[in-house]
Amino acid sequence: MEELPRVLQQLWGFEARSRPGPKPAFHISDIARAAIKLADTGGLTAVSMSKVAAELGFTTMSLYRYVDAKDDLYVVMLEHAFGVPPELDPGEGWRQQITAWAEAFRDGLRAHPWILQIPVQEPPLSPNQLAWMEAGLQAFDGTPLTPQDRLSAMLLVNIYVRGTAQLTANMLTEPDAVEVADRLYTQRLTMLATPDRFPGIAATLEVPPDGGYAGDFDAAEFGFGLDTVLDGIQSRIDRLES
Repeated sequence: MEELPRVLQQLWGFEARSRPGPKPAFHISDIARAAIKLADTGGLTAVSMSKVAAELGFTTMSLYRYVDAKDDLYVVMLEHAFGVPPELDPGEGWRQQITAWAEAFRDGLRAHPWILQIPVQEPPLSPNQLAWMEAGLQAFDGTPLTPQDRLSAMLLVNIYVRGTAQLTANMLTEPDAVEVADRLYTQRLTMLATPDRFPGIAATLEVPPDGGYAGDFDAAEFGFGLDTVLDGIQSRIDRLES
């Protein structure tokens, strides 16, 4: 059987039990925290082996005792940025559980938007990442979905969450600034998207009697899209149960 990459051995605690030599100067989690700090402050481009080493107060060469390349650094960052998945209540229905899972995933991406810049080169294999996958799959316990159907449904929700996060990843993050930007965009769009030229767009600018999306527009949009995705999964469940 092919040996696990060294970074995965460390994340799973395998290498720590068998690696000879002097006691490590720091732990793989220290590297993760340093790299995440850099990324949270300056984006993914701010992360390099030399800068992470400097953040830890060590030389770049010493970092190579723990990670072989920048891709390994990304694995470590993802593992610790997301942490463990949310505790899902098995007493609730599948829809409530996968919604809680999706919202926690969304919150993780919002807290660390640079995650979306990391290329997805292979399925997750680190402990926390597999725990997230397992939690998403177990949300469908009690449904007639096959194991493969559950995987596909979980991936569909995953793709939706990543997609919506990607759309807003480059927007301003300060609440007041976002409110001002939204208001300015609406004003300009109202000027340009006149009903005679763009009737569909103009209709979205009309405030319905109930006030429409009062409060958190972004949350309302996310909820609408997620509900639509889950409606599709429910339709599949209904066909299997009929």
